[in-house]
Amino acid sequence: MPGLQQVDIKRVERILNIVLDEVKPPVARCRLLSSGFAPYHTFQVTENLEGFKGCIGCGNCIDACPVLAREPRRRDKTPQRTSFALEALVAEDCDRCSNCVLVCPQVDTTIKHYIVNTRMVEGMARLLKKVDSDEEIFYAMSQ
Repeated sequence: MPGLQQVDIKRVERILNIVLDEVKPPVARCRLLSSGFAPYHTFQVTENLEGFKGCIGCGNCIDACPVLAREPRRRDKTPQRTSFALEALVAEDCDRCSNCVLVCPQVDTTIKHYIVNTRMVEGMARLLKKVDSDEEIFYAMSQ
């Protein structure tokens, strides 16, 4: 769970957009832009995770990745369930859907809200435009 002091999106927006525009899974870099775990974390661990930004290997990003869902054989390359494994398995085949970021327990909710409210809206607009264009082509061809 991210810390109480959430990252100020205005401070990281420029670099966040650069990270999200790359064609590779962004979860590890978004985690580094976050504030890290708070002292009230609920994991049963002996180390102090306050402010910790390393991957905890929960595997949420692996499970949420549509590339790995379409091609499950990629998972056979490693038993690891970390963001680093995700980057190695998916690399530049990333769909740039940001699912990995949205399911990571260590990414601040401010970053997740930014992705949902800004990036996904833009992506949906591009998709709708493409669908309209494809329908026009299909209609013209059927006439």
